[in-house]
This record gives sequence, structure tokens and C-alpha cells, in this order.
Amino acid sequence: MKSAKEIATHVIERYGEITNSSFGTSELKLQKLMYFIQRQALALTGRPLFEEPFEGWLHGPVIPQLRYLLEYPSIKPLTPLTCEEKYIIDNVILEYGRFSAWELREFTHQEISWKKSRIGLSDDDYGTVTISLDDIREDAKKVRLYDHEYDMFVDEFDDFNEEVFT
Repeated sequence: MKSAKEIATHVIERYGEITNSSFGTSELKLQKLMYFIQRQALALTGRPLFEEPFEGWLHGPVIPQLRYLLEYPSIKPLTPLTCEEKYIIDNVILEYGRFSAWELREFTHQEISWKKSRIGLSDDDYGTVTISLDDIREDAKKVRLYDHEYDMFVDEFDDFNEEVFT
């Protein structure tokens, strides 16, 4: 299993390849895409893509270890992506990459996992409560997986087998 930092460097690289544009310097956008990648991995495989936990910060889920990653633009991925990792990352970029960081923030504010991590905090509190993987799994249950390669929902495949990636 790769670290969140390794996955994030792949996200930045794949974003550029897929969109033919620079990822830019939006840490907020990177953090939210990482949340959606983890949620999609859980929805598709039942397993996390990386181990580092999210915390329920003011502007949505955050992996503290990724803070300031974009200040070091020369960081390159060290290990290649597996087919499964690439599939998940690419699908999330294709689905969410077109949205601004603030739009992604609003999407994550609808997630049960983030809301639960904010219980007892005011709207102005920064928050550092760890978001449980089980809560992200709950959010993953509502995801209808879309395959951008075949331009259809995964459950529409005639020979769909949920055991494909497990």
C-alpha cells in the first residue's frame, strides 16, 4: 500500500495528463480529491488506498501529512501505480477534477463522515477529530460507481462482478 503522499503525487501527475493542464497550488482541491479517492477505493474494493487518516477540519477532510506538499513542486512519484490505483485515481479526476476547490469543499461538507467529525464544534472551529474509516465506508455505500473508460455505471455491466477488485 502506498502512502497518502505517494498517492497525492500521482494525483497531481495524473491530473496534468488527463486534463492537459497544471494542477496548480490548491491544497484544498488536493485534499478533497484525496478524500474522494479514498471513498471510491472503499466503494469499489472495500479497502483503503492509503493508511493515513483524515481529520475533520473547518473546510472538510484533511490529511495533515499532505499539508504544504504543493510547495515542493519537484516531488515526483517514486513507484508506479497499480492498475487498480490508476483506475480509481483517474475516475475521481474525471468525475471531480473539473470542480473548483470550493465546490469540492461543499461536496465534502455533505459527507456523513465529515459531519460526524464536527459534532460539538462550531462552524468556526478548526477541528482535529480523526474521521473514522468506517464512517467513510458509510459514505462509500451511497456512491454509484461510474466507469469513465466505458462511459457507464459499473452496475450496468452485464457481467458485473463485485469481486473483480476484491
